[in-house]
Amino acid sequence: MHKKVIICDLDGTLMNDERTIPEKNIQMIEDLWKEGYAFGLASGRPLDELMPKQQMWNLSRPFDVIIGMNGAELWDGFHQKEHSYFLMKKEWLKETLAIMHQWPCNPFIYLNHKIYAVKDDDLMRRSAERSFKELVIVDSLEELYAQENAKILFRVNLEDMPKIEQYVKEHPNPNYVGYKTQPTLFEFSDKRIAKAYAMHKFCEYNNLSNQDIVAFGDTTNDIELLKYCGTGVCMCNGSPDALAVADVISDVDNNHAGVADYVYKKILKKC
Repeated sequence: MHKKVIICDLDGTLMNDERTIPEKNIQMIEDLWKEGYAFGLASGRPLDELMPKQQMWNLSRPFDVIIGMNGAELWDGFHQKEHSYFLMKKEWLKETLAIMHQWPCNPFIYLNHKIYAVKDDDLMRRSAERSFKELVIVDSLEELYAQENAKILFRVNLEDMPKIEQYVKEHPNPNYVGYKTQPTLFEFSDKRIAKAYAMHKFCEYNNLSNQDIVAFGDTTNDIELLKYCGTGVCMCNGSPDALAVADVISDVDNNHAGVADYVYKKILKKC
């Protein structure tokens, strides 16, 4: 059995602000494997976008665990099995579009290895290019809630994010939750879904204790994962709510391989 499982968020954590991974973090993953640790990713991105990171980063082996879509998807590398959980119902997706109509935004979903969005802009084109997905511009909003989905995303203006977070906090829904995943990205998913839920299922499938997990994250959608795992490390560049719940705050930010800095100092003890 592996000594521990190290699970990392991507944007703002394992990757820098330019959406690339520092070389030191790549070497850290290999060094963890050499020492008998398991390593995985936990992201709001879908599994089909996360699994190819092994080849993109020239890693020597596949990831041991991958949590996608903020916990709606799980790849258990120990058993070579994919799991999916709680999708947003069509009527819920429609409701979120009505909620977000109050602010300028670009709604989009992931579906069938494509990105379906309302507006064609530079941000959406770059996102599609980075994820190797086709960008499809919908003819009507109904296409975004034509079938159940793990989540719906909204690209918003930076200055509107505090108002959106406050509104959603003041108007809780019994079925789904909304949360910030990037400074200009707000998402809705089934209330039962969280990265921590998928991590719990992974532990259950593999007879692991949550105390065997070290998690790294930086923002709101990482909070439950940081709280659930034995050690929750928030990046020093993290959002105030994530910083508040962390067991540890990294000494170095995501732009300077802060995950590797912590791992080498505290886990591998090579510094």
